[in-house]
Amino acid sequence: MKRLFLAGVLLATFVVSSAAQTNFPTLFISPTDDGFEVYLTAAMHKKKVPVTVTKNPDNADFTLTAAEVEIEKVSTGSKVVSCLFAYCAGSSDKASTSVELVDAAQSVVWSYSVNKGRGEKNRQSMAEAIAKHLNDDFMKKRKVTATR
Repeated sequence: MKRLFLAGVLLATFVVSSAAQTNFPTLFISPTDDGFEVYLTAAMHKKKVPVTVTKNPDNADFTLTAAEVEIEKVSTGSKVVSCLFAYCAGSSDKASTSVELVDAAQSVVWSYSVNKGRGEKNRQSMAEAIAKHLNDDFMKKRKVTATR
């Protein structure tokens, strides 16, 4: 009897969570040459952005397009010279990218640019910053719902 009750509770939880997800708008994340879309997809889930990520652009309410991550390498010589003059701050590699969110009517409805230190090693942090700001600046303020 106890197992049957637990199975019923789990099934009800699954049905409720599945039904709740159908109200989320669908988001297609455009592939990039450097694979940054994988980081963005993971960040959407981690930051609990209320969207359903889809691989089919035809079924998407929104499309998120990211520019390729730009890495600014600081040479060892520049680091040494900077530190000799007691200014070591800011002498590390940097990375930046920007994204834009487009609706089904091809209107840009949100955009964001992010810059992080540690260059190539900070893709996850950059993607999470994008997901957080997408949620806070767009989803929560506009109370976005599915249009399809």
